Amino acid sequence: MRTVLCLDFGNTRQKCGVFIDGKLHATRVLADDQPASVLPLLDEFRPEGSVLASVIHHPAGLEVLLRERTRFHLVNHQSRMPLKLPVGKPETIGADRLAMMVGALTRFPDVHILAIALGSAIVCNFIDKYAEFLGGSISPGMEMRFKSLHQFTARLPLIEADWNYPLIGMDTRTNILSGVLLGMAKEVDGVIAAYRERYEGLEVVLTGGDTTFFSSHLRERVHIDPDLIFNGLYTLGLWNNP
Repeated sequence: MRTVLCLDFGNTRQKCGVFIDGKLHATRVLADDQPASVLPLLDEFRPEGSVLASVIHHPAGLEVLLRERTRFHLVNHQSRMPLKLPVGKPETIGADRLAMMVGALTRFPDVHILAIALGSAIVCNFIDKYAEFLGGSISPGMEMRFKSLHQFTARLPLIEADWNYPLIGMDTRTNILSGVLLGMAKEVDGVIAAYRERYEGLEVVLTGGDTTFFSSHLRERVHIDPDLIFNGLYTLGLWNNP
């Protein structure tokens, strides 16, 4: 039985998926990116392998710890993977984005795929049926939109998401909810529709913390996979630490 820690260090949260014998056994949200936050996972699960996708400046001691205790791989554009990267500047592609696309490609082989992450940003990634990543788009995520309305105006408040929002806002709060959340839904629907017009048989998969709630406001048919990045990290671990 092989145990692997799959660590996803994003801008907002640091998360870990624990795979045992090829299946996702547990998920944890870490307090921070410090080695002391990862050490209890190493003691509890005693993994043989570990994989890290990080888009933040995590401490160097974390990699030292993981190398000492496991067969460790840091995801980057030079990782071995089933995905073909563009000729341009592959080094600029985020490690979490690579993991998400590998997860999507593993789930939907031999078809066109649009993988969309709903997190700090809305990140759309297009992979053609030949397993080539052709690019995509990045736009502000939900929290960024709420915060920008508050920070760049004199009187608009900072509000929390509420997925039971009206079409027509009745006060400042519901006006912002309708504008941000309905606007995001229409943006994502429009992007999906544009890709489907061009690519026949397109599969669309959504991931990210708010995906479960957000998907109910979409008209386009999509797959929901909250563990897409973890599954991609596990696959990358197999390719780089067999």
